[in-house]
Amino acid sequence: MRTQTPLQYLAPGWFSVVMGLAGLALAWQASVPVLGESSTGVALVVGALAAVALVVLLVLSVWRAVRHPKALDEDLRHPVRHAFVAALPVALLLVVALAAGLGVQGLWLDGMWWLGALGQLWATVWVLKRWLVATPVPAPAPVASPSAAVANLQGLIQSAMVSPAPASPLVAKPAPGMPSFWPSVTPVLFIPVVGNVVAPMAGLALGYPVWSAAQLGMGLLLWPVVLGLLLVRRAVQGPLPDRLLPTWFITVAPPSVIGLVALVLQAPLPVVAGLWGMALFFLLWAGSIAQQAVNQPFSLTFWAVSFPLAAFTSLTFKLGVLAASAGLQQAGTLLLALTSLVVFGLCLATVRGLREGSLLAPEPVAAIVPVSA
Repeated sequence: MRTQTPLQYLAPGWFSVVMGLAGLALAWQASVPVLGESSTGVALVVGALAAVALVVLLVLSVWRAVRHPKALDEDLRHPVRHAFVAALPVALLLVVALAAGLGVQGLWLDGMWWLGALGQLWATVWVLKRWLVATPVPAPAPVASPSAAVANLQGLIQSAMVSPAPASPLVAKPAPGMPSFWPSVTPVLFIPVVGNVVAPMAGLALGYPVWSAAQLGMGLLLWPVVLGLLLVRRAVQGPLPDRLLPTWFITVAPPSVIGLVALVLQAPLPVVAGLWGMALFFLLWAGSIAQQAVNQPFSLTFWAVSFPLAAFTSLTFKLGVLAASAGLQQAGTLLLALTSLVVFGLCLATVRGLREGSLLAPEPVAAIVPVSA
């Protein structure tokens, strides 16, 4: 029997770190027409850091799959963590997009793009397969009275006897009579589902317009579907657990990335501006709970803020240049400063969490605490 090691808890969600770093590098690259060529140097440094992080996480993930296959299987069956499997191909696509934007060429870059694009398609189909088959019912959430706590504990024991899935604070109690896939409907679904719109960011520049358009169509089809499901899930299930609140910022990413692709496709200015407006709304919407989201111990879900904010920053710069709007260019500069501070803070918090052992560790189980009289 192997003893537990930090490697055992290196879930696929760690590739969101690469997404955040690559997104920041792309934002610095987008700022070149406004801030000058010095931004290219920053993009190169941050991009190199993203590439190194990608390679290191990929090697460690393969090692983990070999040494701890049960831990990986648990992640793939988890109602929330399973969707992070798409973070790897998305991270790869973003690194390729950055390299292509910096003028890097070579068949190896095309190969990496195809690997990321097809991996993203596989992740989409694999995740959505769970919508068509039965999934384990998650453990009940904490209750608010002593008598209900006893009943909840009995249900927890019964659930453990039926399904091997562990209790988790990331999983909310499904409403009676609702399909069992509702606990998996969180903003994290945008990564495997709408992540297809990331493929054209590099695919168009590399000369693959047909397949890029095909994956863009998949993302455009599924974006409103997931958004609608999220709103319905909120109505029937209540708010997300606090640990998942930062993931609401992922809603900013789809319109931001689609707007960036629309610019490459030379879409009319009103179309791009409309997508920018959608992204702005989602940013303000998610930002309204930012204080509540960060008033909790740091976890990997905090990285959900990084890439959406970076993508919105890139779109703001590019739209500002296209529209010759000094206001948008100034807004992009402020957003770039904010995004850089956020990513830097996330890096520091991640290093501290690794040093203290609070990140590569089991998820805390939701406590059953009765309300005092």
